Amino acid sequence: MKNSKKIYHVEDKVPFKLLLPLSIQHTFAMFGASVLVPILFGINPGIVLLMNGIGTLLFILITKKQAPAYLGSSFAFLAPGTAIIASEGFEYAQGAFIVVGIMGCLLAYIIYKFGIGWIDVVLPPAAMGAVVALIGFELAGNTVTGGSIGANLMTDTASSKDFIVFFVTLLTAIIGSVTFKGFFSTIPILISIVVGYITAIFFDMVDFTPVREAALFTLPDFSLPKFSAGSILAMLPVILVITSEHISHQVVTSNIIGKDLLKEPGLHRSIFADNFSSALSGFLGGVPTTTYGENIGVMAITGVYSVQVIGGAAVISIIMAFFGPLAAFIQTIPGNVIGGVTFLLYGMIGTSGIRLLVDQKVDYSKSVNLILTSVIFIAGLSGLSIKLGSIELSGMVLASVVAVVLSAFMTLLKKLDLINQ
Repeated sequence: MKNSKKIYHVEDKVPFKLLLPLSIQHTFAMFGASVLVPILFGINPGIVLLMNGIGTLLFILITKKQAPAYLGSSFAFLAPGTAIIASEGFEYAQGAFIVVGIMGCLLAYIIYKFGIGWIDVVLPPAAMGAVVALIGFELAGNTVTGGSIGANLMTDTASSKDFIVFFVTLLTAIIGSVTFKGFFSTIPILISIVVGYITAIFFDMVDFTPVREAALFTLPDFSLPKFSAGSILAMLPVILVITSEHISHQVVTSNIIGKDLLKEPGLHRSIFADNFSSALSGFLGGVPTTTYGENIGVMAITGVYSVQVIGGAAVISIIMAFFGPLAAFIQTIPGNVIGGVTFLLYGMIGTSGIRLLVDQKVDYSKSVNLILTSVIFIAGLSGLSIKLGSIELSGMVLASVVAVVLSAFMTLLKKLDLINQ
């Protein structure tokens, strides 16, 4: 049977009547996680929405409209950022964000000069696939635990209504992704959010008070950075994590859209755009940015890869930064609805890593490949935590570091002809 789902490729122009709903779908998918970071840092989300939108538009421009990616708030900076804020204040965390961003831009120049051959040394397919899978698998718990970006199904206060809203949202997303045709096949995530939201309203689980009380127009809270050697040194190790994460996201997106983004528009462009956005955000009072797994999941499910749609979502984010009722409305979406959607999206990211291992034909009869994937998975999923000064490495952060170090070590053993296969 012919596939009725319409595929919109990266360069495709989307009909105007479809642009708004497709863009809103991306905005809804990333909103919960992206605003959680400023909430944890204790700053107003408005400036973050503004800088995420601006950063995304800059990313599209710098990558020559060839790399579909939405930049949201980066979780990789949470641990050192929280420590710096507690000891010196958010302004010094801003300064550290800027320095890390500038270092990332310098790394982009090095990649431009020397190419991407080193990736197979520090992140060969057996390691890359595991890291990519962990991007989704590590986030899995957020979909059913209490918090700002997930459901509250694992808490003592969870009720039957919570479960119903969660499963209605998830079931709508699943059914829509495999059965919807025509235009509806491109917005199953948006439809599932709407259905889940209406279900939550039916059960009287939505409080519209923030919308009624929101000011019509608001100004983001801008602030200037400050710099200290201690805060900068505490933040620098994050560059290894965000580089691994960025490469992994670009590889996943490449697999989804059928084009090697590491070669064209080039890893140097996408890494520069990502880090330049982070530095700019730090200058104005925002948090670092990163490509977002939720939006990658939306592209995988819907087949809509158009940068025009991503740009539309960025514009919506910028408007939300100034239009109070809109931002307040989106914040009324219950965690059970967001949890139901991300339950599927995070799983799609995880399976993209497995797909990478399959597509690259990783040979697990070779002990090197078997060990790389096994150790990286366990490092990320075991709950192991390692502290280096004020830096705590755990989850995907620890797995990324382990992937780079272990891969480089295996390469050294090969060079010394010590591998037994």
